[in-house]
Amino acid sequence: MIEKVVFSQLSRKFIDENDATPAEAQQVVYYSLAIGHHLGVIDCLEAALTCPWDDYLAWIATLEAGSEARRKMEGVPKYGEIVIDINHVPMLANAFDKARAAQTSQQKEWSTMLLSMLHDIHQENAIYLMVRRLRD
Repeated sequence: MIEKVVFSQLSRKFIDENDATPAEAQQVVYYSLAIGHHLGVIDCLEAALTCPWDDYLAWIATLEAGSEARRKMEGVPKYGEIVIDINHVPMLANAFDKARAAQTSQQKEWSTMLLSMLHDIHQENAIYLMVRRLRD
């Protein structure tokens, strides 16, 4: 059995419609989406970063012991998945940037990729990451 951790990033959203929305109701749908109501909205996630399970554990071990960032990332082994959204960006960005000094070249590459994804979230608050442990 191969275990890995996959970071999936929101790539787009679409409305699940069984029937075409009448033109006169379309503005109501757009308004509802704009204010955050989810009327059958489906999030499409794309895998953006994948790392082997043991390597993930070693990577997050480079974060400061007992820190909020480390506890957040330890949610993957504890719960099987975590969500990273705009609320986590400053904390995780600072922690992974600081940890780079003690990381291997592979871990630095992953940190750079994660920092880029966190930057995307900072630029567009609707983006989020789903981080999951997968067993093949």
